[in-house]
Amino acid sequence: MVAVASPSLTRIRRKVRLGETAGRVVGVLILLALAVWIVANVIKGPGQFFAALLTGLDNGALYALIALGYTMVYGIIELINFAHGDLFMLGTVVSANVFVKWLGLGDLGAAGLAGLLLSMVIAMIVCALINVGTELVAYRRLRNAPKLAPLITAVGFSFIFQDIGINLNGSAPRNWPITTNLGGPSWNGFQFYQLLLVAGVTLPLLALMSWIVTKTSRGKAMRAVASDQDGARLMGINVNQTISFVFALGGALAGSAGALWIATHASNSYNLGLRLGLIAFTAAVLGGIGNLVGAVLGGLLIGVIEGVNNGAAYGLGQQWSQTVIFIILITLMVFRPEGLLGRRTTEKV
Repeated sequence: MVAVASPSLTRIRRKVRLGETAGRVVGVLILLALAVWIVANVIKGPGQFFAALLTGLDNGALYALIALGYTMVYGIIELINFAHGDLFMLGTVVSANVFVKWLGLGDLGAAGLAGLLLSMVIAMIVCALINVGTELVAYRRLRNAPKLAPLITAVGFSFIFQDIGINLNGSAPRNWPITTNLGGPSWNGFQFYQLLLVAGVTLPLLALMSWIVTKTSRGKAMRAVASDQDGARLMGINVNQTISFVFALGGALAGSAGALWIATHASNSYNLGLRLGLIAFTAAVLGGIGNLVGAVLGGLLIGVIEGVNNGAAYGLGQQWSQTVIFIILITLMVFRPEGLLGRRTTEKV
């Protein structure tokens, strides 16, 4: 007996294939447009372009560090922690106060780098404790609730952290007496040592997170909890402790990013985390949220696109920077929602 496909089923299959083909075509066109844009900028002003590229890599490494915190938490409990950006802001406040007020430092010489390391460690500890506290007080109780409940709770904690930032740092942007000029070789005003400083923190932390997740018993427990919490619990894994450990890692990453931001920009504000948090979230989604390497790749790509847009000859300018970034996010959500390195999954019903 020969089975004959119904006309309606045939039409559905054709639509799916057409949609996948259209997605590939649009993706290729976007990549070609980006390639043409980059080549045109290189031809028009190579020095200007490479200075913008280096600035983008510098900022992108910071975005990547914040995005790592997003993707760590999402990879385990599938929570988009929108308070993470404001936790980063609190990290800038803590590290700035430790570096300037407690240690009395103002530049990044030999003593300044040691002081920066100490302020970074303190900011990482404080942000880790705050993140674990929010998980214990709120997120743990909402673990089995509809996904909208923890999402709204995360937005609520975002406003709480902003209010704390206002009380500690003031409502206006604050400039700290920190000399960000590290000296050394430069290109059109860009300092290579600054990029080395940021990359020298981001890349080792990425390697450390990857090692923890893939090589340690705690990482095995994290992967088991991410796969099946009930199954992990039956295997003797302490699910609550494992999730708290993940939140501690995410908070520590936010604290380290906050310290680097103060060291390289010497200013902060209570709403800094809103803007950088959204950019970092875009980076995590671009790379494939839940994928550590993808978060870093997404952060670097977003930073480079932003830097070239702001500083290259044929860029749209800083006033269009956010628009360009979120057009990328919208386009990605439409044609590749799993991100560049993410895996396409299907829900079973």
